[in-house]
Amino acid sequence: MSETAIGEAQELEILRNKIDSLDKEIHKLINERARCAQEVAEVKQKYAAPGEHVVFYRPEREAQVLRKVMDRNEGPLADESMARLFREIMSQCLALEEPLNVAYLGPEGTFTQQAAVKHFGHAVQTAGQVSIADVFREVESGNANYGVVPVENSTEGVVTHTLDTFVHSNLNICGEVALRIHHHLLVKESEVEQNIQRIYSHAQSLGQCRLWLDQNYPNVERIPVSSNAEAARRAAQEEGAAAIASEAAAELYDLVMKNAKIEDRPDNTTRFLIIGPQKTMASGEDKTSILVSSRNQPGALYQVLEPFHQAGISMTRIESRPSESGTWNYVFFIDFEGHADDAHIAPVLENLRNISVDFKCLGSYPKAVL
Repeated sequence: MSETAIGEAQELEILRNKIDSLDKEIHKLINERARCAQEVAEVKQKYAAPGEHVVFYRPEREAQVLRKVMDRNEGPLADESMARLFREIMSQCLALEEPLNVAYLGPEGTFTQQAAVKHFGHAVQTAGQVSIADVFREVESGNANYGVVPVENSTEGVVTHTLDTFVHSNLNICGEVALRIHHHLLVKESEVEQNIQRIYSHAQSLGQCRLWLDQNYPNVERIPVSSNAEAARRAAQEEGAAAIASEAAAELYDLVMKNAKIEDRPDNTTRFLIIGPQKTMASGEDKTSILVSSRNQPGALYQVLEPFHQAGISMTRIESRPSESGTWNYVFFIDFEGHADDAHIAPVLENLRNISVDFKCLGSYPKAVL
């Protein structure tokens, strides 16, 4: 062995021994944190009133912890990478307190499932549902602790089914997730070189890839289905079929990428909401979503928006949906920065309650950290 090789081996041995020592210390600290999480659960149960449902998952607390992780991070790992590591540690620790069941818009392999795992970590039990309404029902019935539903896409806009379901639901928005969406054209490995006769995908995904499809497959039939995972399932079973879906769906249904990242906009992002039965306390960096139904009269929209301007509150989104109360009446869904309990926001919400036909606070929740 040359002198250079000997020197390299010696330096690597020193570094590997240091890594082993650090791994041992990290292992010890993670278990110590897990034991502390168990003690938190014991304290909550000790002081709970008889028959009271103990809440172990606190969205505002987790958001605060992840923000601290990113604030104190000094690299070389990126802030988000470090936060993702802590996200998984927190997920495993929470499972020791109370294993969570999370309903999502299924089937398995959808972007909504990816959003659920991104928000809660891999230690939760996820259950795919056929529709957005089914996700709400699972949480309302208590079969699931929380639900995850899509609400808007940066390319295709709002998911109307989600907004409409909030009108009759008593669930609260507990959090949000932003997920960068990459679409791939998937086929069976045996058909990579074959002609595609039809392309399956969710209607929103077809819209997000419209320009690419027009340029590359202008004459191929596009068939909308209930989800991208369902599209992948069909492509795996049918001859001459392709699907627009995620990498996770490709792995799940044993498909290969004929073309990768075919979305028309590279910043294509979908926002998802976490829904649950309880309200969320302020985390310090929050958003609030409300539903307001105004009277059908001149200046109605101005009356709704003017209190926000007067209080200096920044709105992040406003959408209108037809109201069930009558033709040409509308319900406005508004997102704005801040928590409903904040001193400068509570009077604005009270004002809106007084001037609107119907008012509902859908929830205050931490801004997406990851």
